[in-house]
Amino acid sequence: MPTPRALVIRAAGTNCDAEMCRAFALAGAEPDLVHVDALIAEPTRVDGYDLIAFPGGFSYGDDIASGRIFAMKLREKLYPALRAAVERGCPMIGACNGFQVLVQVGLLPGPAAGAGWPSEAAPEQTTSLSFNAGGRFIDTWVGVRAERRSPCIWTADLHDRFPDDHRADVLRLPIAHGEGRFVAASPHVLDELERSGQVALRYENNVNGSTSAIAGICDPSGRIFGLMPHPERYLDWTLHPYWTRLPQRVRQGPTPGLVMFQSAVRAAIGAGV
Repeated sequence: MPTPRALVIRAAGTNCDAEMCRAFALAGAEPDLVHVDALIAEPTRVDGYDLIAFPGGFSYGDDIASGRIFAMKLREKLYPALRAAVERGCPMIGACNGFQVLVQVGLLPGPAAGAGWPSEAAPEQTTSLSFNAGGRFIDTWVGVRAERRSPCIWTADLHDRFPDDHRADVLRLPIAHGEGRFVAASPHVLDELERSGQVALRYENNVNGSTSAIAGICDPSGRIFGLMPHPERYLDWTLHPYWTRLPQRVRQGPTPGLVMFQSAVRAAIGAGV
């Protein structure tokens, strides 16, 4: 298969798009940064990509609510193109503002396994990222735990790539959000996420008060992944808050952030999307 092509969709106010492009490039994909309005004008452009990303930032100034305007543009104008990408197995990721967008579009948590995607309107929103517990913006690094039973292709390699004795130090990701507290519309939605293994990532220290310490979820296929932490900001060991204390043998390979993108690129190659 030729080098996979990654589509990074930006809007006014996104500010992690360069990091997202670099992540895909380091993972072996060819990234393109495209404004959402350009895709709305020509939706068939989405068909030419093997991976899709929704970067973090403050799209449209987070007016109304975080990610709301960006998400509504996607729901109303690009859902058929995105649904087609999902149905051909295209891996997708949304980090921080991108996660907020994915849940509002309905791409996460997605229909139950085997249910199929709606053909016309986007799925109903069933989860959300609300104001942090305490009501304050949080900017720090947090420990995370990847769930082994999750089908998420983005996190699948984290356990095997890092030794148990240093996992607590290595598996840390930066967060920077004011509306990152994960909540579900009902206990039934939460129960289904847990039952199906769609909870892919949890906080070790639940700093924003997310339900069940959920930091990231995937769809039932494991190919669509949304998380509040920023893996694209952890592509170099020197960015870790105390990287010099990490053993040299740990720092010889890719960082956890880069491992996520490498896993998705391999999955895209394997699927031949």
